Amino acid sequence: MDNDVQVGVLMPTGTAQLAGADPAELMDFAAAAQDLGFDSLWVNDSLLSARVEALTMLAALAPATDRLLLGTAALLPVLRRPVQAAQALASIHLLSGGRLVVAVGAGFPGRFGQPLYELSGVPWARRFARLDDTVALWRELWSGQNPASFRGQVLSLDQIPPAVLACPGGGPLVWLGGAAPAALDRTGRLYDGWLPYPPDPADYRAGLDRVRHSAAAAGRAGAVTPALFVSVRITDAPDGGRQAMSDYAAANYGLSLEGLQAIQALVAGPAEHVAGQLARYLDAGARHLVCRIAAADLPAQHQQLGRLAELLPALSRARREPVVPA
Repeated sequence: MDNDVQVGVLMPTGTAQLAGADPAELMDFAAAAQDLGFDSLWVNDSLLSARVEALTMLAALAPATDRLLLGTAALLPVLRRPVQAAQALASIHLLSGGRLVVAVGAGFPGRFGQPLYELSGVPWARRFARLDDTVALWRELWSGQNPASFRGQVLSLDQIPPAVLACPGGGPLVWLGGAAPAALDRTGRLYDGWLPYPPDPADYRAGLDRVRHSAAAAGRAGAVTPALFVSVRITDAPDGGRQAMSDYAAANYGLSLEGLQAIQALVAGPAEHVAGQLARYLDAGARHLVCRIAAADLPAQHQQLGRLAELLPALSRARREPVVPA
């Protein structure tokens, strides 16, 4: 397992972060991230709140950067027709020089998932099989084999046109979000990376152990990149950032801080504390941190980006301190 640590940041594409700013300023944010030494830029995907559309944002980032990995955290394939999505993703991958990573998810029960299936006219039932089928179809299309048909567990397509450009190496790497037992097993068997956001590093370690066991059983030992999606706020406020995180939870999810921190990894406080908390996930095996900056507007996002960059040398120590899997 590669012990290099990579750190990326989520692009602030939502209206809550743009807050009336010129969306073109997002290019300045991307340039700053590259100049400050980050390894990757990520976009999230939803129709439940207004934001710059994920693949459009990635297409704009491709020529605006030259070394950063570009990724989705996470893409919801149900929002797009499978062949058209394969074409768009292949195009971004090729135009970026092979820098695309596609993390995908099937959505969650309740208001953050099921309404998206209704909007897309797709049944909620068998959503995980549909997701796996979609990724399998993408990989066939990216391979350049030009399949005329596809038969999966749920998807069945005939007369597929040769609309997707072949990608060297078989196309973008595809990661899976999710931490349910079935998702862990499927990650090990089928996916190139794992991008969960468990609030407890101990849960991350246990999940990664299961992913690795599944991967080894499938003859894929060492094939899965262990990543983490985490919301971060660096602050010297006396409350350790609790109010800032509470405001962020309400603005982005309509949830209390207690409700959000029960299901997602949230780290806030002085720089030393944030570095220490992130290091706990590195000790548990994470090797690519995808950091969502918990700040209300674009100027605050820029300021936090600079503070987070100051932690990069400390987080990179794992390059010299190998983590032994539990």
